[in-house]
Amino acid sequence: MKAEKKVISRERRHKRVRRKIFGTSERPRLSVYRSLDHVYAQVIDDNAGKTLVSFSSLNQDGFPSDQSKSDQAKAVGEKIAALAQSANIKQVVFDRGGYLYHGRVKALAEAARSGGLIF
Repeated sequence: MKAEKKVISRERRHKRVRRKIFGTSERPRLSVYRSLDHVYAQVIDDNAGKTLVSFSSLNQDGFPSDQSKSDQAKAVGEKIAALAQSANIKQVVFDRGGYLYHGRVKALAEAARSGGLIF
């Protein structure tokens, strides 16, 4: 029952945030999803309804299993920033997906900023 309430609360926060955040072709949305074991990030153009760049900790290149989840999130943030730079994307709008801005979400965001994305 408690887990179900957490999921519903996160979805409610996510819907509230998404009313204000919208990705355009000039400034797409960097969306983060966090599961129990992995973290996923994608850069989305909401006008066209297309995902421009995506990466997750499921991609096995460069993700040893002995890394902590926060270290994996940092690696995903660095890689998504590099992929976005190669696609000529410099500015994004950060969508934390209803999650609190700490832990893995914060690690991913800070790594993406250090990788050259502006948000």
